[in-house]
Amino acid sequence: MVPLALSVLLASLGTSIANIALPTFTAAFSAPFFQVQGIVVGYLAALTVSTIAVGRLGDIYGLRRTYLFGLALFSVASLLCGLAPNLWLLIVARTLQGVGAAFLMTLAMALMREIASKDRMGRAMGLLGTVSALGTALGPSLGGGLLPVAGWRAIFLVQVPLALLTLVLAFTSMPRGVGGRNETSEPLRAVLDGGIFPNLVLNVLVAAVMMTTLVVGPFYLNIGAGLSEALVGLLMSVGPAVAIFSGVPAGRAVDLWGARRVLGAGLALLAAGALLLAFLPNLVGVGGYVLAIVVLTPGYQLFQAANNTAALADVPVHRRGLASGLLNLSRNIGLITGASVMGAVFAFGVGTGDLAQASALAIADGMSLTFIFAAGMMALAIVVAFWKTLGSALQAVD
Repeated sequence: MVPLALSVLLASLGTSIANIALPTFTAAFSAPFFQVQGIVVGYLAALTVSTIAVGRLGDIYGLRRTYLFGLALFSVASLLCGLAPNLWLLIVARTLQGVGAAFLMTLAMALMREIASKDRMGRAMGLLGTVSALGTALGPSLGGGLLPVAGWRAIFLVQVPLALLTLVLAFTSMPRGVGGRNETSEPLRAVLDGGIFPNLVLNVLVAAVMMTTLVVGPFYLNIGAGLSEALVGLLMSVGPAVAIFSGVPAGRAVDLWGARRVLGAGLALLAAGALLLAFLPNLVGVGGYVLAIVVLTPGYQLFQAANNTAALADVPVHRRGLASGLLNLSRNIGLITGASVMGAVFAFGVGTGDLAQASALAIADGMSLTFIFAAGMMALAIVVAFWKTLGSALQAVD
């Protein structure tokens, strides 16, 4: 379980560590914001389009073997990112790193399902949520600490030794019989017909909101609040730090009370947190931002543990790779939406695409508009999650 947890940490670290450096990349490459976004979006896009193929490869050739290949690929790509001589080659290397991350995220979840019993699956998914949050927390704080000391290259090179360590641990400790090779792989439609589709829609909506906090947060804290890069990195790690301590308890809650109840509680907290982010920072400043994140983050952990458990609980062994791929695909589509579409909403609210030159008041206005939109997305998620219940209630009223 240790290399599986480290794999999710690595993929999450790769997702978040570059966000804190977006203003630095803009200055270092003398490039506009929409070009620099490619460093984040390229990683997420590659992760997204690769997940289905990775899941199928895992089902056909064996989860363990395919997972080890992905670890090696991620290690090489991380090194190439740190050595990239210009923006466009950095984006290419980040794209390759995203492909490697697809192997880590997808196959670690499928292998964890192999290990965990059904009555303890919530806790297993909660553990993955915890290390995912740890990686997300380390990204901004580690990046914020490295940038002024060693420059932007260090935020990629620091991932190389951890990836190699994980590869060694996985190769030496993971039994060869875990996630063994299957002769056939189920078609995509068979997995979707198993009732997983609503879970995928929820993943898209929730991941978009969470990614929005990582994209908008640095601009609000740096430009809107006037904080230093190091302090921005520290405050950006508050939410993931809360998630580290709430992931395993969220999984336990799923095992005790059931996925459906915990899912509803998580979505309610996410909606409340988005509304607080829309208004509270403008009213009370940085303290309001932190308080809103503290409300939002446990909601995400409750949602993640409940949604993943509900989606994978009854999936047969020969479909687990593909089902995990679909869950990661939907999550990554949400992350791309948060980085690109919600980033565009933010730029529209600010009133300019040159965010580095925007005023503090314009940044605050953009943040408010963006999270009002995010709260609406969470309201839609609640409708999707409880559509059948709402439909039954309406029929009873009629």
